[in-house]
Amino acid sequence: MKLVSFIHQGIEKIGAVLPDGAILDFQAADPRLAVDMLTLIRQQDLLLPVAKAAIAKAAAPWQIPASDATLLAPVPRPTSMRDGYAFRQHVSTARRNRGLEMIPEFDLFPVTYFTNHLAVTGPGEVKVQDHHLARLDFELEVAIVTGRPLHNATLDEADGAIFGYMIMNDWSARTLQMEEMKLNLGPCKGKDFATSLGPWLVTKDELDIEKTERGEILHASMTCDVNGRRLSNGNVDSMNWTFAQILQRSSYGIHMQPGEVIGSGTVGTGCLLELNGSKITDNLGLKAGDEVVMEIEGLGRLENIVVHIPERLADMPPELVGGTLPDLYAGSPGGEAGD
Repeated sequence: MKLVSFIHQGIEKIGAVLPDGAILDFQAADPRLAVDMLTLIRQQDLLLPVAKAAIAKAAAPWQIPASDATLLAPVPRPTSMRDGYAFRQHVSTARRNRGLEMIPEFDLFPVTYFTNHLAVTGPGEVKVQDHHLARLDFELEVAIVTGRPLHNATLDEADGAIFGYMIMNDWSARTLQMEEMKLNLGPCKGKDFATSLGPWLVTKDELDIEKTERGEILHASMTCDVNGRRLSNGNVDSMNWTFAQILQRSSYGIHMQPGEVIGSGTVGTGCLLELNGSKITDNLGLKAGDEVVMEIEGLGRLENIVVHIPERLADMPPELVGGTLPDLYAGSPGGEAGD
C-alpha cells in the first residue's frame, strides 16, 4: 500500500494512492478507518485488513482526485525521529574533503542521533529564516517507520518491526551546524527546523526487498534534482548498515514504540556539503525559491520549495540585531559537520 496523510475540505485524513493516482479516502470507505496514521500503524493487525478490503473495492464515492487534496507528511507527528549514518561513501568523501581520515568506528557499529519530530513537513513549502539560508543544504535519504515495539531486538525482530519506507530530506543549515558542532554535542539548530517526509509511506510488500544475513536490503534508485538539475544519484542498497542493524543497536536497553521514524543518513552524492567539497558543484547553497525534488524508486517523488520568512528582530538578542550573516559566522567553514 502507498499510504498518505492529507487535507481535504479542511479535514485531515489518511488514505491510499490508487494506480490511477487518485486518493482513496479511508474515512469515507469505512468509519473504523477514521483515524490518523499513527493509530493505523499502532493498530495494524486490526485496521490493515480493513484498509486492504477498501482498496480492493475502491468504490468511486470514496475516491478523491489528487489535485483536490493537500498532501502532508505520511506520518505528520512521529513518536520520535532519529537519523542515521549508514552510507560509507558519503561519510568518507565528506571527511576526505575536509582533510580528515575515515572514522574507524564507522565499521564497528551503526549510530543515530535524535532530531526534531515536531518539525516535520511533507511535500510543498519548507519555511526557513535568515540563518538557515547561510549555506542551506538538502540531504537525500530513505527512512523507515516502526510498526512494532522493540526491546533488545534481534535482526529478525527488527526487520519484522519495519512498517514501511518513505523518502526523507534532512534539511541542514550548514553554517549553524558547523559552528555548534565545535561544542561536541552534535547537530541541533542546524537540523531542527525542518525534515521533509513523503509523499507516501509504502508498505514492504510493494518493494524490492532482499533478505540477507545482515537484515533486509531495499533495492531502489535514489536521485535529487535542484531547479531541474540532477545533482545526486545513488541506491538504497549501498547502505553499509541495514535498517535491521540500526534498529538492533537503537533498541539496546530501551523500549522503542510503533511510529518512530529512522532515517538512513545521506546517500553518496546526496548533499551539497559533499558535492561542493568534491568540486562537483561550485560552492552552491540553496536559496529562497529553489525547488528540491527527490525520487526513490517505489517510494514516489518528494517535491519541496524553499520559502524565506522574515526574522522577528524584536525577539533576537541585541548583539545580533543589525548584524550580517557573514560577520556573525566568520570563519565557520572550518567547523566540523558530520552529515
